[in-house]
Formats: sequence, structure tokens, C-alpha cells
Amino acid sequence: MTDIHIVATCGLPGSGKTVVSKYLISKGYYRIYFGDVTFDEMKRLKLEVNEKNERSTRERIRKENGGIGAYAKFIIPKIKEAIKNGETKILLESLYSWEEYTAVKEEYPNNFFVIATITPFDIRAERMEKRFDERPLTREQTKSRDYAQIEKLHQAGPITYADFPIINITTIEHIHSEIDKALKKIENGKN
Repeated sequence: MTDIHIVATCGLPGSGKTVVSKYLISKGYYRIYFGDVTFDEMKRLKLEVNEKNERSTRERIRKENGGIGAYAKFIIPKIKEAIKNGETKILLESLYSWEEYTAVKEEYPNNFFVIATITPFDIRAERMEKRFDERPLTREQTKSRDYAQIEKLHQAGPITYADFPIINITTIEHIHSEIDKALKKIENGKN
């Protein structure tokens, strides 16, 4: 299975995960989005998409499915199905918790890599206020979401242990260059 590459993106809101994910998709990576577990459940329950409903839905899914690592229960079968269907480059977009990280790492110890985008809060808060194509958040909502993701979803662990941390304070071209370096190491079996 050395030709299978599973790359997860992680980072706090506004750090640039979407930029990384879009670039990986352009490089032929098959996308599996952690957030779809939440959005599918919200759609099933006919809940309005907003920060409060997203948070409460995430927390309930985890509570009802074994805790913080619950999303891995939904994601690992999707990875297996993608591999069965011939996918060799898989993107796990927006990995959240340490428990999810360890579950995927245990399942795919030699094939799983994490790219974390790291950006100072002030820059992220400004980005979140200006998001038009997705859900914009105020500075206070961004801070609230940060705290929830760090304290309740244990998101700091995957960021800290990322194979490829990318400081995102300059240009998209810089991020693309850093991703290219990471992919070269992944594809050559070096980390």
C-alpha cells in the first residue's frame, strides 16, 4: 500500500485550509470532507447553517458516537471505499481532533500525512469577516470557534504533530510552493 497517499488538512478557522485543499484537488487528490458529517446531519434535521448549529451538531454527533474521535468512524469507511474504487491520492479536508488523527494514523500508519496551516489570530479574524463564498464570522465568533475547537474538539494536537506545518502569512503562491515540497517528500516516501 505504499502507493496510497492520504493527506489531511488541519488548522484553525481562517488559516488557509481551503486554499490547501483546493490545491491538492487540482493535483488529483480525491476529496473526503470531515465537515460533511456535520452538514449532512444538519440537512437531515433541517437546521439553519450557522456557527451555533454547527457547533451543537458536531458536539452531539461526537457525544452519540463515542466521543471526540467519532468522526473517524464515518471517515475511515469513506477512505476504504475510495481506495477500493482505485483512488491512490486522498485528501481528508479539515481534520479536527487529536482522537480522529490517532484513529486514522492507526489505520494507515505509513500512508497518512498532515498538512497544517498556521496563521496568527488577527489575520485569521480579518479573513473570516471577509468570507463571502462561505459563512462569514465576526471576530468574536472566530475567537469563540477557536476556543471550542481547541478545548472541546482537541484540535491543537493534529496541528502540533502535523508532518508539514505551513505558516500562512504571505501569498497563495508561497502556500502552493510549500505544498509542492510536502507532496514531493510524501510521494518519494520521505518525511
